Amino acid sequence: MSPTTVADPNTKVADQRATGMAKMNVRHETLTATTYKNNIASNYTEIIERYDQQFDYESNRNLLWGPEELSLFYGTPLYHESSQAQKLALNHLYWITQYNQTAATEANAILYNQVTEGVFDTVGGYGILCQELSLETEQEHHHIHAFHRVGHKSRQAIFGETSFGRPKPNLLHKKRRQPPLNNSLSLPRFDWADIQDQASRALSRRLCSGHGMASYSSYLQALQAKGQKLPTQSSGLLGQVVPSQFSRLLTINFGSSPFSACFFYATRYLANMLLKNYEHRYLTYFKQRQQADLEIAAPTAISYYHMLDESFHTTTSQLISQDLYKEFNQPTLYEQLMANFMFYRGQEVLLSGLSGVLPATFRNDGTFLQPLYQILRSPIFGLDHQEALQRLAEGVCQEHDGYHMNLKHHHRMMTTARQSFQPMHYLWDVNRNLKLMERGGSIERNLRNNRRAFETFRDAMQPLAA
Repeated sequence: MSPTTVADPNTKVADQRATGMAKMNVRHETLTATTYKNNIASNYTEIIERYDQQFDYESNRNLLWGPEELSLFYGTPLYHESSQAQKLALNHLYWITQYNQTAATEANAILYNQVTEGVFDTVGGYGILCQELSLETEQEHHHIHAFHRVGHKSRQAIFGETSFGRPKPNLLHKKRRQPPLNNSLSLPRFDWADIQDQASRALSRRLCSGHGMASYSSYLQALQAKGQKLPTQSSGLLGQVVPSQFSRLLTINFGSSPFSACFFYATRYLANMLLKNYEHRYLTYFKQRQQADLEIAAPTAISYYHMLDESFHTTTSQLISQDLYKEFNQPTLYEQLMANFMFYRGQEVLLSGLSGVLPATFRNDGTFLQPLYQILRSPIFGLDHQEALQRLAEGVCQEHDGYHMNLKHHHRMMTTARQSFQPMHYLWDVNRNLKLMERGGSIERNLRNNRRAFETFRDAMQPLAA
């Protein structure tokens, strides 16, 4: 009689996991192929290009570009007392401000789409995904061009000069003069950028789950073969989250392993949600105007078609960040720490407050005081120094309707984001459940923070009052 064969439980679990992964792969491939097919068939980018090329501010000056609540200073005493022309300018300036930030964040996507696409290319088996990422990268170039062109022409028309909106010296942080170098010493010259590149590569290859060159981004390999430095970003969502001295490490990190490449799409998904939180209001406004057969401003149309274009990008971000990362090796401790550090910083920098004067903006107003002051002093309002400070204080230091409107944006964003990040099991609870963002949704807390920031700003501006 032959002995009874007993199934190895470990083998059974491994077979079940392999079967589950195979089904997941088929689902991913089907969804990616459908997204790519629909994106290729759409003409949203081309429509945005036409509006970009034909944009003329004078033809759009007397139209709202979105609902009134998407205006700078909305709900403040200043807004309630403003003329119709001033309200239109504030409505237009909000659009310009938001899409200037969107353009910077899409520049992040252009770089890191290519870096991470290079990882999936090296791993192999993700051809359709790589094609979709290449298409999205191309679309981002056109989006950025439209946002910059509309913003530049509009600022020039509103303020009557091209210089407004350029970075101004920061009055709160004066740069110290450095002592002259002692040239009597002959010191060796180092290429510090190259040294940082090499150190970042060595660190990531040792600590990431990609195991050296097995999944190292083909995009970064090509740059290295040409002797080019690692590309970095200093603006946009990731430029604000990661200190500039770590930007090279960030680039190499995203390009060193499949898990880290997938995590980039968690940050991109967050950017998608922040955009959608206010852009959906533009989409609704466009449809309402269209159904009523009313004239639609070109920037409103750009917002509408941009959201349709970005719907494909959002699907890609969601797929990779929620599911695709599970197909690869478990993240190392280093990778988990990096991912959670970046996500935590994202909450800290972008989600831990509530603006009193910029709708759908979840930061306190300390970093916005100088440009807001400049708007109050500009020909739009023509206020003197003391009047501008008084109006600024009313907007950021006193409770008003605008704060309560923004709190509604905050609750909607937090509900959506919490649901979206639950499948990312490697995130700490403080990140997965957006604890910093939750804490920031307090009008009283933001009023305290804004008052401190305003006092510092007012004191720094005192020389202008003399």
